[in-house]
Amino acid sequence: MPVMKGLLAPQNTFLDTIATRFDGTHSNFILANAQVSQGFPIVYCSDGFCELTGFSRAEVMQKSCACKFLYGPESSETIILSIDNALEERKEFKDEIKFYRKTASVFWCLLEIVPIKNEKGDVVLFLASFKDITDTKAKTAPEDKREERRRGRLKTGSPLRSTRLRSSTVLYHISGHIHNKDKRKKKSNIKLNKNVFGDPPALPEYKVADAKKSKFILLHFSTFKAGWDWLILLATFYVAVTVPYNVCFIGDDDLTRSTTVSDIAVEILFIIDIVFSFRTTYVSKSGQVIFDARLICIHYMTTWFIIDLVAALPFDLLYAFKVSVVSVVHLLKTVRLLRLLRLLQKMDRYSQHSTVVLTLLMSMFALLAHWMACIWYVIGKKEMEANAYSWDIGWLHELGKRLESPYDALGGVNGTGLSGPSLRSVYIASLYFTLSSLTSVGFGNVSANTDAEKIFSICTMLIGALMHALVFGNVTAIIQRMYSRWSQYHTRTKDLKDFIRVHHLPQGLKQRMLEYFQTTWSVNNGIDANELLKDFPDELRSDITMHLNKEILELSLFASASRGCLRSLSLHIKTTFCAPGEYLLRQGDALQAIFFVCSGSMEVLKDGMVLAILGKGDLIGANMSVDDRVIKTNADVKALTYCDLQCINLSGLYEVLDLYPEYSSRFVQDIQMDLTYNLREGHECHVRQTHTHAHTHTHTHSSITALLGKIEVCSVLPHSAGLRSQRSFFADNLMLPVQMPKPQTYILPRHYYPRTDKGLHPGLKINNTGDFNKAVKDLRQGKNRLLCHRKEHKTQLNQNLP
Repeated sequence: MPVMKGLLAPQNTFLDTIATRFDGTHSNFILANAQVSQGFPIVYCSDGFCELTGFSRAEVMQKSCACKFLYGPESSETIILSIDNALEERKEFKDEIKFYRKTASVFWCLLEIVPIKNEKGDVVLFLASFKDITDTKAKTAPEDKREERRRGRLKTGSPLRSTRLRSSTVLYHISGHIHNKDKRKKKSNIKLNKNVFGDPPALPEYKVADAKKSKFILLHFSTFKAGWDWLILLATFYVAVTVPYNVCFIGDDDLTRSTTVSDIAVEILFIIDIVFSFRTTYVSKSGQVIFDARLICIHYMTTWFIIDLVAALPFDLLYAFKVSVVSVVHLLKTVRLLRLLRLLQKMDRYSQHSTVVLTLLMSMFALLAHWMACIWYVIGKKEMEANAYSWDIGWLHELGKRLESPYDALGGVNGTGLSGPSLRSVYIASLYFTLSSLTSVGFGNVSANTDAEKIFSICTMLIGALMHALVFGNVTAIIQRMYSRWSQYHTRTKDLKDFIRVHHLPQGLKQRMLEYFQTTWSVNNGIDANELLKDFPDELRSDITMHLNKEILELSLFASASRGCLRSLSLHIKTTFCAPGEYLLRQGDALQAIFFVCSGSMEVLKDGMVLAILGKGDLIGANMSVDDRVIKTNADVKALTYCDLQCINLSGLYEVLDLYPEYSSRFVQDIQMDLTYNLREGHECHVRQTHTHAHTHTHTHSSITALLGKIEVCSVLPHSAGLRSQRSFFADNLMLPVQMPKPQTYILPRHYYPRTDKGLHPGLKINNTGDFNKAVKDLRQGKNRLLCHRKEHKTQLNQNLP
């Protein structure tokens, strides 16, 4: 398996940052588009705002940031005007105002509006925070009444005294606000006010977030870390070989000093590895790469730190204290074998190729034979020491006789100044016996003679039978069973790279394909749920899909659907994934599905402007009609972070609605209320009509006829002398952005444009005289009506009415 890199693409985490940094004090907020000067439509609202006002998210989206739907008879006109001015001038605003909930109940609200800038310094969003201060106002109301009574009694008194009383009242309220503000500062992790003293802004910018990296952090998938892991692997094998050999064969011999230098070098490597582990990134359970040093330290301390620390203890320093029993030092060193547990944890990192897997398996088999050879020698040595005067049948005695280097009658062993085979010959014989016993039944030239030796030989043969069956007999099956998924991954990767090479795809498109494939594979591990469930019966498959998709099926949109309808719908729900910067939909595409955001955040764009920001729990689609089943999208939908989405295929949805006609009409009606953003082409015209409703004026047929002579028609040529002066006029008076017009293009000014029952008339730009004459004819027949948007135009219009 390749090293899991994690999710590394840069993400715009603005929405997540706002949501996490706002505590209960400022959890009621909305975000509005500051680039659309007409109404500054709301693009996101928090759950706290919906709970505070009683309006659902679908009812709030695309309405004005000034929240005119919260105004009422007791709302201050002065504050309303100040709000409008602050929005127009892109300035901060903070004041108290009376708002009305959806239930018409009144509440005092502390309103704070802060502009949000992007990386270029342009104001792109407004952040409006709402705090219910009704209880606070109720407590201060008696004090206000007492002050009013005092002012009433002292009206005829000294003006200076009256001024002092007013000043004390103001100071009283200011001190109360300052006290409350200090409390809010202690409770809140974010300041909504701009820092006056030059402190860095507390609010995040709406831009791609930079990865939070501490200094001197190693990437866990870097080339250096991979090379270092291989070096630690070799050091671990060195420890696994030398420690048992020194304990069993060297003992208290002075030759122990010969491996001191290499042992110290390995200890230094293990200590350095601990230091590196405190500065190496890791992949969290959510798939994110963690760069923060504090989180890395906590993760390492709670996982492998204790084992690595014990294995890295410098036991060789005991030689400096003149320890007489050297074997004790070797026994202490056996704790370094705990590093083998770390090796098992990293096995997936070394198993990218079958040759590496086979090498590791053979190495483990040889290491087992080495350990058993050491035990085999200790058994023969201990029996000779226990029977020093009469023992001559052990395997060591038999080996000495064959090599013509017998042990003396006292049963001494090599290293005591007496005769016997060399350690080199003894170790080779021990390893030969254990390998022959593990792989077969042996050849008899080195045999077990005593009871202890025979028992050990039996155990060796049993272990050998198991190892032979597991390693030698089924090595191919082991590789296929353990690494079939990763073999499939490498096969798919190779096919993808071959496809890219054959078709000569550009580098940018190649990188996007590889990134999408790797991230989607890390999410679903290469498992195709539809392929996996296709062999199950429909009853069981629908229960499984209902469990997998219960989050979207619990929406209020499906509350009135029967269980049979939900089971049918669940079979048409699929899970999809979108990486940061990728487009889920493009403007003008045919809408194929309704999308539900399970995690992450997305933005809706049109002409480079943000129309909406979508987060977890939002529904993206279009209002549906059973007759009109072809839907074109009116904007782009782009992922800001890694997004998991569930989508209902429209063709499958229409099939279910045809099967359940009693639910079909209810669904068509409810989806318009539950959609966070409506992507149907032409719906934006309805949104504009909503924004301008407060400024509309309907005229009778006679009024329209009287005004036909007042409509100015301008012919604009691309290279005309008056183009520069005329263009500014059109830019101020057109509903849509002005583009370079073609010759003989007639433009109708913004404050005199036709409207039909279906929204804006498509003929804002009339390309020829015939189209204009037709528009005028429609006006005379009363099919359309003229609307006035600006106050000065409205006054002029009223003056011209007959």
